[in-house]
Amino acid sequence: MPVSLAAAEKTALLATAEALAEVARATTLAYFRPAGGIGAENKISAGFDPVTVADRATEAAMRALLAERRPEDGIWGEEQGVVRGRSGLTWVLDPIDGTRGYMSGTPTWGVLIALSEEGETTPGAPLLGVIDQPYIGERFVGGFGVARVTGPLGEMGLSTRPARALSEAVLFSTFPEVGTAEEGAAFARLAGQVKLTRYGMDCYAYALIAAGQIDLVVEAGLQPYDVAAPIAVIAAAGGVVTDWTGGPAHAGGRVLAAANAEIHAAALAVLNA
Repeated sequence: MPVSLAAAEKTALLATAEALAEVARATTLAYFRPAGGIGAENKISAGFDPVTVADRATEAAMRALLAERRPEDGIWGEEQGVVRGRSGLTWVLDPIDGTRGYMSGTPTWGVLIALSEEGETTPGAPLLGVIDQPYIGERFVGGFGVARVTGPLGEMGLSTRPARALSEAVLFSTFPEVGTAEEGAAFARLAGQVKLTRYGMDCYAYALIAAGQIDLVVEAGLQPYDVAAPIAVIAAAGGVVTDWTGGPAHAGGRVLAAANAEIHAAALAVLNA
C-alpha cells in the first residue's frame, strides 16, 4: 500500500534530505584532491570499478544521520548494502556518483540522495531526489512540490527544455562504450541523429536536463542508487525518465532521460529501431 505523507512530514523529509547532502558535502570535500591524488580499490576482477575511502566515509556519515533522525526508514546504499525499515520509506544513497571523476580531481561527480517507497527487491519509485555537487556548491532538489537549484548563481527553479527535433538535441552518456554491443549500437544510432553528443558527466548530466541545458541522457547497466535521485529531480522539473521500453527505470538497467515527452518518444523510437 502506498505511503501517505502529510504536508508536515514532507517538509521534515525535505529537511532530512538537505541535511544528508550537507554531511555528504563536508565529508567528500575533506578527502577531495589530496596531494598526489586519492587512491582507490577496484571492486571487480574484470575491468575497473573504483571505490575510495571517501565513498565509504560519506555513506557512513549519511547512515549515521539517518539513524539519528529517521531510524524507522530503510536504507539502500551503494557501499554498505540494504537495511530494511519499518516506515515503508527507503533512502537510496550513492555517496559519490562518478568515483572515477572524483579520484581524477574533476568537479563533475556528485552525491545522490533519494527517498522512495520500500520495494520487494529494489526500492520503489522515488518520491524525492537530491543531486549535489559539493566542490562547486550546487544542489538540485526535486519532489514534494519542489524543483530548485541552489549554487553559485543563487537559487532558481528547475525547468526542462521545450520540445525540439532530434537534429537539434544535445545527448549525454557517461561512457562512449554504452553497455553491451547491442546497446552500444542502439546508442550509436541515436548519437548519429542528434546535434551534439558529449561524454563523462556521470550524474551531473541528469542535473543538466533538469536545469534546461540539454535534452537527453542515455545509459545502460545502472543500479537503483545511480538513477533514483535523477528520476525525481528530472520529473519535478518537467522531464521524463524511463527504461528503453518506456517503462519504469527506478530499478536501474537501461535508462533514457529526456527533457520532454516529445523528444523522449523520438529517442525511444531510434533506440528500438
